[in-house]
Amino acid sequence: MKAMMDRQEFEAALRQIGAERYHHLHPFQKLLQDGKLTKVQVQAWALNRYYYQSQIPVKDASILARLQTTALRREWRQRIIDHDGQEASDGQPAQRGGIEKWIALTDGVGLDRSYVETGEGILPATRFAVDAYVHFVREKSLLEAIASSLTELFSPTVIGVRSKGMLAHYDFISAETLAYFDKRPVQAKRDSDFALAYCLDHARRPEDQQAVLDALRFKCEVLWAQLDALYFSYVEPAMTPPDAWRPGVGMRADAT
Repeated sequence: MKAMMDRQEFEAALRQIGAERYHHLHPFQKLLQDGKLTKVQVQAWALNRYYYQSQIPVKDASILARLQTTALRREWRQRIIDHDGQEASDGQPAQRGGIEKWIALTDGVGLDRSYVETGEGILPATRFAVDAYVHFVREKSLLEAIASSLTELFSPTVIGVRSKGMLAHYDFISAETLAYFDKRPVQAKRDSDFALAYCLDHARRPEDQQAVLDALRFKCEVLWAQLDALYFSYVEPAMTPPDAWRPGVGMRADAT
């Protein structure tokens, strides 16, 4: 049995996982932000990433249902609002959610939103990886479920690099296309600060700490696997599975 780490050692171990395993290191991610993908490859990324985005509120609702205090539920509920949006009420303006903003991204690269929303054409590995994440959150302990969200510790810097690179290199990408990413660094910082504090406070035994570390590794693998599938299917060797999206399918009428 490993010895119990102190708070600083435990946080350092979590951050080391991100340094070694977060998907900013993946070849597909580097090609994307360096402007070295074709429009078709960017479209494939946008389409497949939509399925991941669409399932984030689903996994967050599972966590929300297990939280035992009003304060914790209020904190976690904001994540769902961030992604699902909120209608105007009581003098408060409507809030456009992350899913709607991602549809704006797929619109911007020429995909038909009704096609995107059906989930047709996504890669089998995308579906398997995302569904595995949702199942993990439902089936594991609350501590492990919350720990799996700690990849947000590493996303703010990556988002900035990705957005800057895409705007610089792709003439079919605009600031409005990438509006999803405008608020994500702030939201991710808020959410990861909470999740990190929760895990540091509630991992009270060596086995708890190991479970948190394993949960974060698992989530990194979920993100990495999605990019593996995109690279294999649309970059090299470009072996696209049957029924997966191909150029010309699911395109907006004005984009064909």
